Amino acid sequence: MKTVEFYFDFVSPFSHLALHRLREIRASIVYKPVLFAALLNHWGQKGPAEIPAKRLWTYRWCVWWAGRLRIPFRFPDAHPFNPLHHLRLALACGSSPEAVKRIFDSIWMSGGNAADAGKFSELCRELNVEPARLATEQIKNALRTNTDEAAARGVFGVPSFVVDGEVFWGADSIEFLNAFLADPSVLLNAEMRRVGSLPVASARKA
Repeated sequence: MKTVEFYFDFVSPFSHLALHRLREIRASIVYKPVLFAALLNHWGQKGPAEIPAKRLWTYRWCVWWAGRLRIPFRFPDAHPFNPLHHLRLALACGSSPEAVKRIFDSIWMSGGNAADAGKFSELCRELNVEPARLATEQIKNALRTNTDEAAARGVFGVPSFVVDGEVFWGADSIEFLNAFLADPSVLLNAEMRRVGSLPVASARKA
């Protein structure tokens, strides 16, 4: 069975939706927390929540899609929020599927304040992690390593799935990912080769 690396950030509603779709992927999953803001900086992009019109669309789409998928879902009371402590907590738990799901659910099912210090302390206790451990260089470096690795592999957004050097971006890419897992030649037909080497006809000025 193939291994798929799942790159995610807890700030991303799409990462939460992807988490609930992982059972659809016909492969073994490795969980990789990354700092989405650092990926945006690396590629020179803005996040969806940084563009007002896109922010509204994104929030509406996530609420509607979660309902269609029957995934329990409610935005926290303020978004975006700083996910750094949640990412470090996941790493302190070994990025286990159980811990990652518990952290996601604490943010994306309650509608509460994701940045609430008391709530986060309770989550640490539940997961048997001493909060002071999250400030250690070991944990900080682990998050930096995951994020740098993701950027080096061409990951530009979250969630992303990487298998055999190919990146599949978004919670809506799972069907495409499964098609590739079943038959890698889906990326090798003539049209796929053609779009992979299209020249740039016009570039927007900065």
